Amino acid sequence: MSDQIVTRFAPSPTGFLHIGGARTALFNWLYARGRGGKFLLRIEDTDRARSTPEATQAIIDGMTWLGLDHDGEIVSQFDRADRHREVALEMLEKGQAYKCFSTQEEIEAFREAARAEKRSTLFQSPWRDADPATHPDAPYVIRLKTPLDGQTVIDDQVQGPVKIRNDQLDDMILLRSDGTPVYMLAVVVDDHDMGVNTVIRGDDHLNNAARQMGIYTAMGWPLPTYAHIPLIHGPDGKKLSKRHGALGVEEYRDMGYPAAGVRNYLARLGWSHGDDEFFTDAQAMEWFGFDGMNKAPARFDFKKLANICGQHIAAAEDAALLQELQGFLAATGAEPLTEQKIYLLEQAMPFLKERAKTFPELLEKAHFCLAERPLEIEEKAAKNLDAVSIGILTELTPHLQSASWTRQDLEGILTVFAEDREMKFGQLAAPLRAALAGRTATPSVYDMMLVLGQEETVLRLQDASKGAD
Repeated sequence: MSDQIVTRFAPSPTGFLHIGGARTALFNWLYARGRGGKFLLRIEDTDRARSTPEATQAIIDGMTWLGLDHDGEIVSQFDRADRHREVALEMLEKGQAYKCFSTQEEIEAFREAARAEKRSTLFQSPWRDADPATHPDAPYVIRLKTPLDGQTVIDDQVQGPVKIRNDQLDDMILLRSDGTPVYMLAVVVDDHDMGVNTVIRGDDHLNNAARQMGIYTAMGWPLPTYAHIPLIHGPDGKKLSKRHGALGVEEYRDMGYPAAGVRNYLARLGWSHGDDEFFTDAQAMEWFGFDGMNKAPARFDFKKLANICGQHIAAAEDAALLQELQGFLAATGAEPLTEQKIYLLEQAMPFLKERAKTFPELLEKAHFCLAERPLEIEEKAAKNLDAVSIGILTELTPHLQSASWTRQDLEGILTVFAEDREMKFGQLAAPLRAALAGRTATPSVYDMMLVLGQEETVLRLQDASKGAD
């Protein structure tokens, strides 16, 4: 068997890629990528009634946005049903499985009797060791022969050794009476055939591992390394659900969180590397391992998510940030940026990205260079454009028309202008903000003037002066 680590993400396409699934995908991706391994994607679409092409696409889109690239082709579990059947029949041939002709009514009668006698309701099929000569010509399922005594030990990398008595495990159905394979069989066959040797998934699958190990053992296949990770809970400590707000990865994208920030935050849900909160993908790949995993459920915290995302926006390369910003606008159906607005944003990005936690916040700070003349002045900002303030701007404008348009020159002009009139700088800055951006909360007036340029700045001041006429 290859020493190369092979992990997989195997979602069911019955809806969007929820945040818990995204974190499972991320952990598998980090573990494989950090060790030069492979990260595979399998769509578990055996439930034909609930699986949809739209949901499959939503999962792929969510992973693409998160930047979780996979190796090789996407595998469809449904397409491999013949192979799953083949393995069940091989186990039957080897005596590791058997045909069970018990009807639903007989199974229910067995359980009722067991309840009445206060013994285990785990179904014990009378056909387990029956002579094939006694088999009736009737529908049957194929069941796995689970050992009757001893125990199954899951040597889990997160939970530690988990022991389950074999008399607590039933003879699991492998093939239904219509010949279709069950999910539990399909998972094992697919993982084996795809070379998956490391299974990282939610700890709600822990009991499944004991039953799936029975198939590996029956087939003489090597067991994968199991790591069952804690689930994500909401801030109230209950399992994350719709009542906690956004669930699908695309909702976080549409709220304007940067993908790098979401990756960083999700990695910290249930795993840690010392006290490190903010880290890059390269650091996460280098550090990620089972030794930093917690057993207890992680709590989702929107404030922490926003804080981490703000740090990633501030640390990002301007060009990469601009590209992701345009992706955000496209995903939310907003108008694409014109070449002129892209140019202005490029000039403004170094100071815009400071303290913006999401793309909507960044766009709000960029309002001054995205808005077009004549500006719509917010009510609060309009109060800073009274007759006195307009008089000040009208007087200031000629000084700016003759300026050399460097920060040093602009600072000198505004400082001297304010001092000559015995004004505090804030008294000058407030009407300037209103005239240049139509807002009260803006980047510094110098930053805005330098990005807008001399001509646009003067025109906006003139517009504000006219507005008071």
